[in-house]
Amino acid sequence: MLNKIYIHPLLWVVVAIAVVTAHFIELSLLLLIIFIHEMGHAVAASFFSWRVKRISFLPFGGVAEIDEHGNRPLKEEAIVTLAGPIQHLWLLAVAFFLYEFNLISDFIYTNFVQFNLMILIFNLLPIWPLDGGKFVFLWLSLKESFPKAFRQTLHISIFALSIFVLMILLVEPVNLNVWIIVAFIIFTLRYEWKQSRYVFIRFLMERYYGKTSEFRKLKPIVVEEDDLVIDVLEQFQRGYKHPIVIEKDGKETGLLDENELLHAYFAEKKLTAKVGELLYPY
Repeated sequence: MLNKIYIHPLLWVVVAIAVVTAHFIELSLLLLIIFIHEMGHAVAASFFSWRVKRISFLPFGGVAEIDEHGNRPLKEEAIVTLAGPIQHLWLLAVAFFLYEFNLISDFIYTNFVQFNLMILIFNLLPIWPLDGGKFVFLWLSLKESFPKAFRQTLHISIFALSIFVLMILLVEPVNLNVWIIVAFIIFTLRYEWKQSRYVFIRFLMERYYGKTSEFRKLKPIVVEEDDLVIDVLEQFQRGYKHPIVIEKDGKETGLLDENELLHAYFAEKKLTAKVGELLYPY
């Protein structure tokens, strides 16, 4: 796991500045908390045999990069997402224990508790790609299709970020660190918005080519013969396997497995085909 750790070059600049300005202890505490938070995500992901690409440490935080595309069980993803914030609870308990037995100074204890609470609360904001935003995506995925849940998550994130920015303008408008983080989130949201179609295609590709063996509940999708294959694929939902029930004039005319649609889209390149064409290929 440690061999997957990546340290952004600019972080060394931040470390150097912290040394020069006599803030090295505060930065060390902050990096320790971030490290344990991200390792919580990575260890949980590894436990479920997820593909962990790397654990990146940036000048303003960290991120555990997971090479999964939305087809793991929602329960697993909830645990992996929760595994980060939950680390702060035992960290706070350990800090309190050490402070009560005079093993750490007031300065270290105060800063450690403040940093813990700051990172915990900030990460739980309903903003993508923070942990809170991921929980929003999981919650929406319980009832919405993948692309719709993802778009709604981005909408909620933009709204929540706008509220957060207004609060910062009122409370601490000259905090450079906060504005750097806000800029990063804005960049990420803009990028995710532009890449939303690609994210959806990756979800479908993982569903088609992936080797998922877990049992998924069946949820039929009822469509008309004239419906486009891609329009049906956009109704695919996480955690379900979809039998495709095809109707014409209110009467059922056929049944397809979801893999038949995925095969037609990816292998046969029937990008504009209608579902009925898969029933009557000749």
